[in-house]
Amino acid sequence: MVAAGVVVALLSLLPLAFVVGTAAQIGWAQSAALVFRPRVGELLTNTVLLVAIAVPLCAVIGVGGAWLVERTSLAGAGAWGAVLAMPLAIPAFVNSYAWVSAIPSLAGLGSGVLLATLSYFPLVYLPVRAALARLDPALEQAAASLGRGPVRVFFGTVLPQLRLALLGGALLVGLHLLSEYGAFALIRFDTFTTAIMDQYRSTFNGSAGSMLSGVLMLLCFALLLLESRARGRARYARIGSGTASPPRRIRLGIAQLPVQLVLLALGLAALGVPAVVIGSWLAHGGAAVWQSPDLASTLLQTLTLALGGGVVTVAAAFPLSWLAVRRPGAFSRLLERTNYITSSMPGIVLALSLVTVSLFFAPALYQTTALLLLAYALLFLPRALVPLQAGIAQAPRSLEEAAQALGRRPLRAFLGVTLRLVAPATAAALAMVFLAVAGELTATLLLSPIGVQTLATRFWSLSSEIDFAGAAPYATLLIVLSAPMTYLLFRQSAALSTAGRSATGAGSAQPASTKADTA
Repeated sequence: MVAAGVVVALLSLLPLAFVVGTAAQIGWAQSAALVFRPRVGELLTNTVLLVAIAVPLCAVIGVGGAWLVERTSLAGAGAWGAVLAMPLAIPAFVNSYAWVSAIPSLAGLGSGVLLATLSYFPLVYLPVRAALARLDPALEQAAASLGRGPVRVFFGTVLPQLRLALLGGALLVGLHLLSEYGAFALIRFDTFTTAIMDQYRSTFNGSAGSMLSGVLMLLCFALLLLESRARGRARYARIGSGTASPPRRIRLGIAQLPVQLVLLALGLAALGVPAVVIGSWLAHGGAAVWQSPDLASTLLQTLTLALGGGVVTVAAAFPLSWLAVRRPGAFSRLLERTNYITSSMPGIVLALSLVTVSLFFAPALYQTTALLLLAYALLFLPRALVPLQAGIAQAPRSLEEAAQALGRRPLRAFLGVTLRLVAPATAAALAMVFLAVAGELTATLLLSPIGVQTLATRFWSLSSEIDFAGAAPYATLLIVLSAPMTYLLFRQSAALSTAGRSATGAGSAQPASTKADTA
């Protein structure tokens, strides 16, 4: 595990070495001149405000939606559970394309926050709902028996146990906001990522782009520090009496109608607008837009790359997640955090660093599928790390030790006990990476082998040419490809989480402070 984690971390340092090497090559004076200028201050303000507003909104919507589905008498909870997860199947740049087509005047910070929130709140909702499904309802019942109302039970007992999933999901949202390009380029909202793309695309100024990437990495460091401090040292797995009984659902009463209306508005904004706009462009283009000769091959290539990228990324993320949970310490945290730094960088910076390294040190890898899959793994490791860490944290180590005490070798005990309990988290990680790879844009444009196109790159090419009708079929196939994976893996993850809780008779452990409050 340590050896595998070190290899992954070293590979993740390649983009950082590329940026640092560029800075060293141009010298401190020119680097400072590129960083300390008014344009960078403007980009910093836009990016910080975007993250500071959109991340809390995604957290509120994600936690609120998960709690309504899992802990209240919400009518149609099963359907709403799927609706709240489905926006993840729509890439942010497709969402932006739909909203800009509907409201061409969209621009600026407010529009960026709107699109970011609608696109990324499922990154919080999915892990939080999975964590809620595994919580021991006896803890909430004990708190309620002491006279606490639903609000105090939620904030005093439930929310502290969701800390790992909530903070991990919020961190993912923040990292995606730092690296998102297509969605903000369409609404003409300048962030560090759009500025870096402009530098490379228009002026080929690699030095300026690399210095902007350095500032972006500092913002990532700040996010990682905040998440690490907020995570604390609480344990989230235990062996105990537990209970397999379903949780007691809170009756919404007269709040049922307002809650339904709020969820309906959220669903229409996140799913309805893209569906209506894409449908209108398909109707405008008619049958001719479906007769593109590369439509079928592009779909097959996207499916192959998404599945391959998902498997490679989950395999690379597992040793890092295991070390972070089972062997916590400065070394494991360093290995884990190294990958978050890379994921915060724009795909174009990662792609250029891999191009440079491959040309100088491994020419045989240049413009190969292997190099593209490596880029996907480095970009999307956090999407796999967050659910895997939550799953491993909720798989008690004592069960594995008990299997060893009964005569099983360590590897058999790990495969037969821990790996089975982590299966739901693995499914969630694979689903998240699949969706990310299917919608990845900038790195695919630079690293894909000759003749390889994905639905995302083809869609972006056509939409950049203002051929919105021609781009609509690719957007449709991208959503159709992603939607079943989102729904099926989400349902499998939720079902296996509940089954795992029932089989082990153990829920998630509360932090020490919460345990004292509910004792």
